[in-house]
This record gives sequence, structure tokens and C-alpha cells, in this order.
Amino acid sequence: MRHNRLLMVAPMMDWTDRHCRYFHRLLAPSAWLYTEMVTTGALLHGDVPRHLAFDRSEHPLALQLGGSDPDDLARCCQLAAQWGYDEINLNVGCPSDRVQRGAFGACLMREPELVRDCLIAMREASTVPVSIKSRIGVDELDSWAFFENFYRIVAGSGVQRVIVHARKAWLQGLSPKQNREIPELDYARVYRLKTEFPQFEVIINGGITSVAQIEPHLQNVDGVMIGRAAYQTPWMLTACERLLGAAGHRPERDQILQQMIDYACRQQAEGVPVRHIGRHLLGLYHGQPGGKQWRRQMSECLQNHAAGPESWRRQWQQPGSLSAEVA
Repeated sequence: MRHNRLLMVAPMMDWTDRHCRYFHRLLAPSAWLYTEMVTTGALLHGDVPRHLAFDRSEHPLALQLGGSDPDDLARCCQLAAQWGYDEINLNVGCPSDRVQRGAFGACLMREPELVRDCLIAMREASTVPVSIKSRIGVDELDSWAFFENFYRIVAGSGVQRVIVHARKAWLQGLSPKQNREIPELDYARVYRLKTEFPQFEVIINGGITSVAQIEPHLQNVDGVMIGRAAYQTPWMLTACERLLGAAGHRPERDQILQQMIDYACRQQAEGVPVRHIGRHLLGLYHGQPGGKQWRRQMSECLQNHAAGPESWRRQWQQPGSLSAEVA
């Protein structure tokens, strides 16, 4: 079994915007980063630069699309290619009321033929690689037979990268937050997918909250995608990076903070409110002495719209602990 040993940071609504991704790139130079889900309607009828602009340092970067119309998805893939994305990902896992009303996201697991057709249209629209992110099932359709049949049909699209959140989705009765926590994890089903479909590059997602969990997964699949933990405890990305081969990558927190201050100053000069950037740094000192104080003081600082990025360093009162690491 081949292992590319890929590290990815999951697409997360309201979190993985371009400022967050810039921050994560500093922490994990080789990780694949994903945008928040962008609906086809937002791209085709909205502000394209607002949704697609990114800093070139974010590469490798994937755009995650939400939609169910093959023609609309194809047009969005053409836009993504023009803007220079490295991958385009189809969301077949989000269970929110919004995506249910739009008949996409996790709803699409009930329609594997439509998913296949969407992926074919996306692949034919540009030369940018296309991937899919799904759950292991939806509502009462949560057997291996259902999951296997879904991917047997999807395989007809020629897609190669498959990202699986190892929980099923409940479309009724659970909120999106509960859907990330309540349905039981079934990593074995994702491992079996790799065994049954060796042509797929399988990435596992869901419940990965520590570096120690990564290596066992890599004995069975090609990579791991980290979600909330990467946002709430971002420093773990530096340890993940070293585990996956970047032995010389040992930044210090004070260096990262200064780089983000410099970035925020540049963005502020372009009219970006600095609170849109600083909010992603609240977990930078998680687990460190004084880390809770940092979070509290930084939060207060961000509420002061007159405070510029240069004030962020003053919120950290223990410079001696800046380079300490959390295992």
C-alpha cells in the first residue's frame, strides 16, 4: 500500500478564510489548505474576488465547492482554474439546514449517480484536479454496502482523491455541531475503502485531535485531515509537519506572532479590519503558561477597533515562554 503521508487542514465555515490559511501556512509549510465551502450560486452571482482571492503563499490550496448542478459546478471550476487553485473539492458531507435547502452537501450521498455526473463535469471543465469530501453514510443509509456502492459509482468519474469524515450525517434532529460529535466514528470503514479501492488516494477526517493519533491512521490510508483541533490548538500543526517529514521545521511562537503582525499591518493598509485576522490567533499560546491570559487580553484588544496589530505583542506578558512547545 502506498502512502503519500499527506497532512490537510479541513474546510471550516467561518474559520478557514484567507487570513486563517495564511496563519496555518506559517505553521505547516507543506500541508494542503482548504477554503471554506463556497456555493456555486455565490460564485456565479456574487463577488468572485471576495470568494476566490488568496495569498500565493497559501499553495497548495484547494477550493471547496457546494452545489449539485453539473453545469454550474463546471463553470465554477473554470473560475477556480483562472484564479490558480491547486485542487477543487466537491462537498458531499455538510449536513446544515442551508445545504439541505439547496439539495447539496450530505444530501448528495443519496444520489451517487448525480455525484458522479457532477464530478465528471468538474473534471472536464479544467485541468485542475478534482476531489470529493463525504461522510460514511447519511441518516438510515449507514451500512458498508451503501458506502461501497456510493464509491463504486463515484469511481466512474475518474476522481482520485477521496476525503472521508468517518461519521455518518444525520440530516434531521442534529445541528452541524452535533453532527461533528454525536454520530460514532468508524475509522475501520474508511480503512476498508482504501483496501477495496486501492486506486483512490484516501484521506481520513474526524476526531483527530492529537499528533499521536496520526501515525496509526497512516498505516491504513494516505493522509489525515485535521479540523477543529487545527484551529483551536494551531501549534499542533508544527508537530504534525515534523511527523510527516519536515524535520527542520521548528518555528517559535514569537516568530509566528511577529509574522502575523507584519501581515496584519499590510492588510490593514488595504482596508481589512485587523480583528478579522487577530481572531485566528487566539489559540496560538494554548497550553502555555499564561495562555489563558493571552486569549482573554487578545480578545479584549480585538474589541478595541482603534488598536492596531502592533498592540498584539503587548498582550503577551511572558516572552520567556514564547518558544516553548506542546508535545
